[in-house]
Amino acid sequence: MGDGQQANNPWLQEFPDPITRTSWDNYLTVSKADAEALGLMNKHVANGALNGSYANVTVNGVSLTIPVLIQPGQAKGSVGLSFGYGKTKGLKEEMQTGVNAFAFYHNFNTVQNVTVEAAAGEHEFASVQLHNTLMGGRGGDIIKETSLEIFNTKDKQEWNPMAMVSLNHKETPVTDPSVDLWDEFDRSIGHHFNLSIDLNSCTGCGACVIACHAENNVPVVGKSEVRRSRDMHWLRIDRYYSSEESFDGDNEKKENISGLGSSLSEFGEMEHASENPQVAFQPIMCQHCNHAPCETVCPVAATSHGRQGQNHMAYNRCVGTRYCANNCPYKVRRFNWFLYNGNDEFDYHMNDDLGRMVLNPDVVVRSRGVMEKCSMCIQMTQKTILDAKRDGRVIKDGEFQTACSAACSSGAMVFGDINDKESQVAKLKEDNRMYHLLEHVGTKPNVQYQTKVRNTTEA
Repeated sequence: MGDGQQANNPWLQEFPDPITRTSWDNYLTVSKADAEALGLMNKHVANGALNGSYANVTVNGVSLTIPVLIQPGQAKGSVGLSFGYGKTKGLKEEMQTGVNAFAFYHNFNTVQNVTVEAAAGEHEFASVQLHNTLMGGRGGDIIKETSLEIFNTKDKQEWNPMAMVSLNHKETPVTDPSVDLWDEFDRSIGHHFNLSIDLNSCTGCGACVIACHAENNVPVVGKSEVRRSRDMHWLRIDRYYSSEESFDGDNEKKENISGLGSSLSEFGEMEHASENPQVAFQPIMCQHCNHAPCETVCPVAATSHGRQGQNHMAYNRCVGTRYCANNCPYKVRRFNWFLYNGNDEFDYHMNDDLGRMVLNPDVVVRSRGVMEKCSMCIQMTQKTILDAKRDGRVIKDGEFQTACSAACSSGAMVFGDINDKESQVAKLKEDNRMYHLLEHVGTKPNVQYQTKVRNTTEA
């Protein structure tokens, strides 16, 4: 929010903080040790939503009651509080969130002490950290990382192993065509789009998320809906902390998270980040699987596969069964619970004639009861193809872009045509660091990731 200049920007309000994964709020961040000493707590309720204590904070005689969020890795004896929230003038009522930290600001060089003590009450955060959590999942297939030493000295199969399945009682790579249940598309003609994401380069800044919102008319749903796991982000950035705990050999822990009967609140309590954790960010969007499980369960063929590699959505065919969302292993599909662009309860940025000027005319605005997801910005790729056809020229590598790849300032996202063997994305697909999410499922995604390599002795 800066100093408050961006407090009226619903895209930024809805975007979860990259570290805390919380939106629509500011809060007092404290270390775990300080929270225990002061009697402050955070807890997850049954659906994974996060609640936290309040604290009375006094600085130079000025007191505020502020919700508390326990932050792994924060230095003991320090607290953090963001500016830019708590504004009441010039904002719609639904945008007036958080606490005005400027009450503490006179000259920070003169602050002698800060007093923090527990207060009554419990705050409800809009945290997305446990949304779409897969109970008992295989974390090693989701985010892969290794140390520079291992990367340089060990075989790829040790730090980036290929998923194997049993075929005729033999271990067979999941990429082997003999294990497929579906026939392959003929990809030799035309374009075949892939997106490569380098986990080394991603800083979790969120520019891709906001660009996706702006390009694809993604609605803003507000704090209460985010808390209900109804956020509409087509692209999310998952954040992982390193932990010193392991489930290896601990059957009791494994059993606690191995079934659908376990609640997300129990799973949240089992997350124990290291005292000073390593952090990794991972952008997740529709993986545009070549063998997409969502396509096989849609009873009205609203989702289908295109020859260019995209998984398409025909919004006017969708009847909202949500079977596709249930069958998606990546949990990237979003359901329109309301008509967000025509409902006064969601009057954030596109509910009147002036607000609708923010909408992209090249992308349809979805209606209530319809499932939506990342389209791999098909409107942008088609425009590039048609522009080149009109000009009578060959498309150059780098001309194809999605909203997220165009906005990525660190170069973590590279989009292109893998049928062009000289393209950057085609070369990245052959890199030893390349892997696919949950490869053992056999979905054969068109989104690829590059293993994170840390310049440390241990991964």
